[in-house]
Amino acid sequence: MAANSPVPTRTTPISAPAVSNWYIAAIGLAQFGIYVAILSPVFVSMQLKAQELNPANPASVIAVVLPIGSIFGNPLFGSLSDRTRTRWGRRRPWLLGGVVTLLIGLTAVVFSPNVLMLTFAWLLCQLGSNAAFAALMASFADNVPVFQRGRASSVIGVAQNISILAGIYAAALLVANLTLLFLIPGVVGVACVVVYVLVTPDRVPDTPLRPFSVLAILRTFWTNPVKYPDFGLAWGSRFLIVLATFLFTTFRLFYMQDHLGLDARRAVSAVATGVLLYTVAIFVSTAVSGWLSDKLRRRKIFVGGSTLLFGAGLVALVYAESVPAFYVAEIIMGFAYGTYTAVDYALVVDVLPDPEKPGKDLGVMNIANSLPQSFAPALGALLLSMGSGKNYPVLLWTAGIIAAIGAAVIIPIRKVR
Repeated sequence: MAANSPVPTRTTPISAPAVSNWYIAAIGLAQFGIYVAILSPVFVSMQLKAQELNPANPASVIAVVLPIGSIFGNPLFGSLSDRTRTRWGRRRPWLLGGVVTLLIGLTAVVFSPNVLMLTFAWLLCQLGSNAAFAALMASFADNVPVFQRGRASSVIGVAQNISILAGIYAAALLVANLTLLFLIPGVVGVACVVVYVLVTPDRVPDTPLRPFSVLAILRTFWTNPVKYPDFGLAWGSRFLIVLATFLFTTFRLFYMQDHLGLDARRAVSAVATGVLLYTVAIFVSTAVSGWLSDKLRRRKIFVGGSTLLFGAGLVALVYAESVPAFYVAEIIMGFAYGTYTAVDYALVVDVLPDPEKPGKDLGVMNIANSLPQSFAPALGALLLSMGSGKNYPVLLWTAGIIAAIGAAVIIPIRKVR
């Protein structure tokens, strides 16, 4: 790079001062807010909306609606936040604008009279959540030094899973009121992000920007996995574990009804209890795994081992013939996923190929979060349709095998241990 080339702000170096407990709590709160708003529909309320629009075949509605919009926003919004220069910072405008757009989209979902309108409304939700999440993860890279990333990643992981629990319990309480079931999580999301932007530093680089170009925008969607193999492997592993997760969770409520024979109200209640146990297991595993990862300076054994254990929990669901057996599987998966989320964000930031552009590369990484969500509903519906239909053994065995492959992909990473 030439001496007079502009050099954007880098991710926080290892020698940077530690962030405060208040900051770590605030980023966890923001993560909770974004995820409770976008994942509550994915896990419960959208399935209830689908049953309202198409009682005979709600899975077909899910297969059409949920894939829309996930893949386009993250890298673009991350790159745009890298380039943003305002008096309020470069991440804040995208955090606030994204979460408000998400709330508007959820309002449109509530009043969608048909599948076409529901699809467009969900597209707006996805774009808003992608903008907010991309900016949040870029802010994480901006502010958290290497020696605290395991701990901060743990808090983010716990917040994400508490959001799922909160959304499912909201569904149990508001199962008869879809309007509140969609809008309350959206309002909570806005409030949580507002708290984060008020207490978090958002430094704007004082160097000039490189010229804007269409080619530069297109490049935001790609990071060469051959040139940066560690990043590519981390991307592939996350893609696979998220795909395995959503192959089940997208159809969890239907699983309770079809596989275990529960009615809608009992199914929602059982799912809420299961996710409570799942979240308790997450707390147990994250209480030590993020701290231990920082202490031992090890990432791969935590990420790979937990991914493999999660796959085993998915396979256990094949043989669950009662609600208590379902709870046992949820505990196994919760312990595994808690360990995974406690360390994975730290591993990803550790292997960023270009620390000068954290928003862009973290946006590409976030495609591994959103892309599986896009086609897991369609793939899951296809797997369920095999044979005589409602084929949950095929669905769950496929998800378990995918998770096992995701664990193996971690092994060749070299930059971190």
